[in-house]
Amino acid sequence: MKKVVIAYSGGLDTSYCAKYLSKEENFEVHAVSVNTGGFSEEEINKIGENARKIGAASYKNINAVSSFYQKVVKYLIFGNVLKNDTYPLSVSAERIIQAIEIVNYAKEIGAEHIAHGSTGAGNDQVRFDMIFQTLAPGINIITPIRDKKLTRQEEIEYLQANGVDMNWEKAKYSVNKGLWGTSVGGAETLTSGKPLPETAYPSQLQQKELKQVILTFTKGELSAVNGKENAPEKNIEILEDMASKYAIGRDIHVGDTIIGIKGRVGFEAAAALITIKAHHLLEKHTLSKWQLQHKDYIANWYGTHLHEGQYLDAVMRDFESFLQSSQEQVSGNVFVTLHPYRFVLDGIESKNDLMNSGFGKYGEENNAWTADDAKGFIKILSNAGKISQYVKNNQ
Repeated sequence: MKKVVIAYSGGLDTSYCAKYLSKEENFEVHAVSVNTGGFSEEEINKIGENARKIGAASYKNINAVSSFYQKVVKYLIFGNVLKNDTYPLSVSAERIIQAIEIVNYAKEIGAEHIAHGSTGAGNDQVRFDMIFQTLAPGINIITPIRDKKLTRQEEIEYLQANGVDMNWEKAKYSVNKGLWGTSVGGAETLTSGKPLPETAYPSQLQQKELKQVILTFTKGELSAVNGKENAPEKNIEILEDMASKYAIGRDIHVGDTIIGIKGRVGFEAAAALITIKAHHLLEKHTLSKWQLQHKDYIANWYGTHLHEGQYLDAVMRDFESFLQSSQEQVSGNVFVTLHPYRFVLDGIESKNDLMNSGFGKYGEENNAWTADDAKGFIKILSNAGKISQYVKNNQ
């Protein structure tokens, strides 16, 4: 039998692919889940059990949480990356690592085919295919959903007809859960005006009492939560568990897809949004004016290229080197208060705080220059404007 490795999440699309390829195409299906965060051991076991029930010859879960953080997430934090000032690239970031791990596994077991459940109208097809073609150009890519132009309802009907039991109400929504957030797509996100219902979001409001959290950053990385040190990826998980109970981090992102159409997707990413905003506040206190200025456009390009599947391009390593270097002074505590559906950044504490200099207090006093120094500086600074006005008034 022909071996195919399928990128298997346990959702509707990949369940359809596993069943279709084993039953209709007579493939030996090897289902692989790449855990980039957000799944318990119990959930992973359940996914594997379902894969084998559907028809997979084997199931493997690859733990890539640390790899995902080290190779991608930390640079998104260093760059404070929010696509269109909204979306922390929850899914697009993890797809790259998942694709790389799947290629490696396919090579390991000698599979000549790789399958994924992407449609022909989204970004994931580009991200997966580009990584597969770059790292394994000889492997054949199979995409039943894309090739057959299937709707979610058609997939549901096929699985029901073949005895596959799923939570069909939940299957109406495409949910992708990971370390850096959860995306939610459904009927409402195909429109321009409808919000997702409360029930579509994985986390519901459980806490209403305000809670202060202390986030500690060491050279830009989240090194502790409330004084307790852990690996940064673990701290992100701890913060997510804490903040998701406040239903923080929900929004709908509208953006330009790689294939040229507009797209809309819901998401919840409590830890990602809090971490980015807290990190950015600490940077405002510890980085120079020009570091902040140049970081913005470099981080924007890093996020854009990542979103569009260009992770393997050499320029991404150049961007990462700059972002890493920029974090040398970004250490300290950020104080955050959690509220139902929102959070507030209260302030920071850092030995590198550039506000704590002896030069002066903005708007109040100066200790390192005189009034005459200020007048002379302003006079010279205004020269360009005075020259321009003179020329205009004497034409």
